[in-house]
Amino acid sequence: MIGNELLERMRTLAKEGRDPTAADETVWALINWAKERRAKRILEIGAGEGLTSCALLLETEAELDAIELLPERAKKFRENVALFHVENRARLFEGDAGEILPVLTGSYDLIFLDGPKVQYKRYFDDCKRLLKGGGALFSDDILLFGWVRGEAPKKRRMLVEHIRDYLKILESDPDFTTVIYEYGEGLAVSTKKV
Repeated sequence: MIGNELLERMRTLAKEGRDPTAADETVWALINWAKERRAKRILEIGAGEGLTSCALLLETEAELDAIELLPERAKKFRENVALFHVENRARLFEGDAGEILPVLTGSYDLIFLDGPKVQYKRYFDDCKRLLKGGGALFSDDILLFGWVRGEAPKKRRMLVEHIRDYLKILESDPDFTTVIYEYGEGLAVSTKKV
């Protein structure tokens, strides 16, 4: 799919782990969008070990900023971008996205939101501010095992309500056109009007 056998093997292993990487269809959608629109700047929120970032960097000529809270994942992110020789186009901000996003400047063609789902609403205004007109905000895991459109287990109801509220914000914002895909656990693609 990505054209790099080692990265594909690493993604397969990650999917079997506790903190899996983005679904294949999601990564492919990100790459296709970035290639078709010749994205120059990409932001990934919740970068994990950097496997999605590496895929985007290997398949495009974009520069990528990433935010990751957990130190062990941030360490692996740095190792992985170096392993694939894309570290010169990757910049990692280590810490809480809620504190980092407000101080970021400039604009991005593509933002991939894959951090803590309960924080999506908190991040939205900064994502909107940082996204160029014509750019896209990809929000991952937006259907969460089908619970968002159906019945959630009792323990997950609050999380599901956060995602439902976020979807209402996305779908009602007049500056965005949002389409929801069934990839992985659901992917919302919100294009910012020019």
